[in-house]
Amino acid sequence: MILQALHRLAEYEELVADPDFELKPVAFLVRVGRGGRLLGIESTAGEPEEGKGKKRPRPKPFPVPREPGRTSGDRAFFLFDKSEYALGLDPTGQRPADKLAARFALFRGRVRDCAEATGDEAVLAVHTLLDDLAASRQQTELPEDCAGNDLFAFVFDVEDRLVTDREAVRRYWKGLRGQDSGAPLVRCLVTGQEGPAADKHSILKFVPGAVSSGVPLVSFNSRAFESYGWSGNENAAVSRDAAEAYATALQRLLHPAPPDPVQPGQTLPRRNLRLAADTAVCYWAADADAESFVSALAPLLESNPEEVRELYRSIWTGHDPALDNPSAFYALTLSGAQGRVVVRGWFESTVSEVARNLALHFADLAIVRNTPKPKERDLPPQLPLHALLQSLAVQGKSENVPPALAGQLVEAALRGTPYPFSILQRAVERARAEIGKTGWADLERRDARAALVKAVLNRRWRRAGSSMKEVRTDMDPSNTQSGYLLGRLMAVIERLQQIALGDVNASVTDRYFSAASAAPRAVFVRLLKGSRHHARKAKDDDGKAKAAHWLEKQLDDLVSRFDPGSGGFPPHLSLEQQGLFVLGYHQQRHWLWQSKAARQAAAEAESVTTET
Repeated sequence: MILQALHRLAEYEELVADPDFELKPVAFLVRVGRGGRLLGIESTAGEPEEGKGKKRPRPKPFPVPREPGRTSGDRAFFLFDKSEYALGLDPTGQRPADKLAARFALFRGRVRDCAEATGDEAVLAVHTLLDDLAASRQQTELPEDCAGNDLFAFVFDVEDRLVTDREAVRRYWKGLRGQDSGAPLVRCLVTGQEGPAADKHSILKFVPGAVSSGVPLVSFNSRAFESYGWSGNENAAVSRDAAEAYATALQRLLHPAPPDPVQPGQTLPRRNLRLAADTAVCYWAADADAESFVSALAPLLESNPEEVRELYRSIWTGHDPALDNPSAFYALTLSGAQGRVVVRGWFESTVSEVARNLALHFADLAIVRNTPKPKERDLPPQLPLHALLQSLAVQGKSENVPPALAGQLVEAALRGTPYPFSILQRAVERARAEIGKTGWADLERRDARAALVKAVLNRRWRRAGSSMKEVRTDMDPSNTQSGYLLGRLMAVIERLQQIALGDVNASVTDRYFSAASAAPRAVFVRLLKGSRHHARKAKDDDGKAKAAHWLEKQLDDLVSRFDPGSGGFPPHLSLEQQGLFVLGYHQQRHWLWQSKAARQAAAEAESVTTET
């Protein structure tokens, strides 16, 4: 199904209108005059972008002859290639002279064959130039900014098209491709039609975690992957045309700025979202009616409503009839590995179903925020996907995000299924490890972890038909679960210490959060003794006495929920209760640090009486 859906995408977007040619970024054009005179080498890249993190501008894409990727051994492409082949020059200066000469000879041989077969004046001029360069009758140097993998192609005289775009050359190449397709005929598993078998499946670039030279999606490079006496790609009976089509479609999905084959110079909408350093999800729909939704998916998950304001509101409320679209929707999660692409997830549904599932996803993640508002902008209405994933990673680094977990989180959001329970475990672990950090990014990760814990627990209980009370977005005085109450108690003790002592190097939360969330009985007895001391100290200050009385009353109310006759504080908390501890602390802390007016408004809205 994956290859069939990709093949349909190639047809729908006309990515392989001419199967013998494909779009590739050509960095430099070698302009050749009549008689083979070198007129110059021109860059196709635009001006470098200004600002921090300036990147090398992208070369312009051109339709070039479709060539299978190089694996091992030397093989020259037809009338375009790297400088080692096309000009016999190495930009790094590290390639041995005999190796360069051999590669240059292979390239010249292909040009010579075309010149002899077609008699085209442009090809004859290129052949003359290459022979002159080989014999040192003409000289040239590579541009200063040339990289080892930059592609060079040839243009003739004052023409704006590549030599490979000339009619005689195109006919020659198509005939050559037809002769080279002397592969056995197979019944293609993708199209169901008979055609020449694919010798090799195309190499894909922009696969996160893979080598820059690219990796295939389908390959059989070991006997362990073969069966029934077949060898190599006989194990996957795919025709050459179908293999090239699905690979072109997948390359388009992975590309950060895919060129439009129908409108030269334009780009197609991006259709991928990076989940981790080595994982990305590609997504698309089956027809044009769903384009607005699919184009908005990445901004939706990254909480960028400025780009998709109306659709964001529609998804959030789940009430827009325009989203009731039966178009097929696909998502493919990929990682790079040694020599191949790893498929981590495959999802098929409809646009309307995905829209409903995303609305539920946003609702499940909704949580009060302790992250302060940045200057000159508001907090996004939802936590971005990258913040959710980084909150589970060591040091908050994307390269530390487990790729399997990233894919499972996105798939659960799209499918509406329970989130992986391992998210809860990692969130609790990271909450303990990072509890004392107070930077803006640290606070955002705290919010993200709380949102994930809430989503995992609520969806898990909802699916299981559990009697457990679902966690609300903000603090819930009616929630009597032990873990939640203990988390609230931790926040009150922390606030009481802060009122009494001000900011200290290591608060009670910094020192005891981890132990209190796992073994509360052994910790809270000690913490309560300290909190009474803090309350007495705060009451000695007239400016703090009222707040201290109020906090002590909150503390007494929470402690009273743990009747000594019923065992008092529990000796240990399960993983679910530890997650509730994180939520109780998070929501109570938000409530305590609110203004008096905000607390009263929240209390009135929930019909809760709060004395201050």
